[in-house]
Amino acid sequence: MRDAQFLTAFVRRARQKPQGRHDRSHSHHPHAHHRHHGEGHGHHQRHAGAGGDWFSGPAGERGEGGGFGGGFGDDGRGWTRSRKVSADDLQLMLLGLLEKNPSHGYELIKALGALSNGFYTPSPGMVYPALTYLEELGYATVEQEGAKKRYHLAEPGRAHLDGNRERLALMFNKLKHVARKMDWMRQAWSGEPRSVGPEGEDTATGWLPEFVAARQALKRALLDRTDASPAEQRRIAAILARATEDINGQACS
Repeated sequence: MRDAQFLTAFVRRARQKPQGRHDRSHSHHPHAHHRHHGEGHGHHQRHAGAGGDWFSGPAGERGEGGGFGGGFGDDGRGWTRSRKVSADDLQLMLLGLLEKNPSHGYELIKALGALSNGFYTPSPGMVYPALTYLEELGYATVEQEGAKKRYHLAEPGRAHLDGNRERLALMFNKLKHVARKMDWMRQAWSGEPRSVGPEGEDTATGWLPEFVAARQALKRALLDRTDASPAEQRRIAAILARATEDINGQACS
């Protein structure tokens, strides 16, 4: 019963959009936000990512493993602690989506929500100012369709993407990962048997039980060694470095 109640509360929170002061005020007054946005990119940056975000971790710790609050072994609560995305990250993701298909703003919002299984669905008050800024930079062009605008990727925007491919792939993979993680945990808490594919993989996520178990075991092992001596930390770091090299090597087909 306790697990069922937690699952219900977790799913409800995971599907809610952030409702901070910024989103409420600007979603009702999009034109006011466009006027303020003209004051410069810094304004949008402060609103979108002040204090760090879940792609980069806490402020001052970019690239140090932040994001999404833990691995398979956590209870899910960490996933909803923060869904803030920096302005730069949001702009890069929008360019990545525009590379696939010219889109209206609301289509881009839906695409990000679908990619993350509803975990991250940015508000119009975040997306439209970001698109305006990309247009001002020359990274995107606009095709007017009556009262609507369809955004296209411009060549300078493609060049910007080319310089940030690895970063964009990591962000999209994090969104896809949390979507699968939510599906995995929902199914586990439901008590229903999993639908299994021809190689024993869960059909909803594509994950094998032994893959999930291995990640849980690694996380537990590292937690158990929180107070490890410097010598033990070096030993563990060497093991993880070898494992990382093997994982990044030739992949199985």
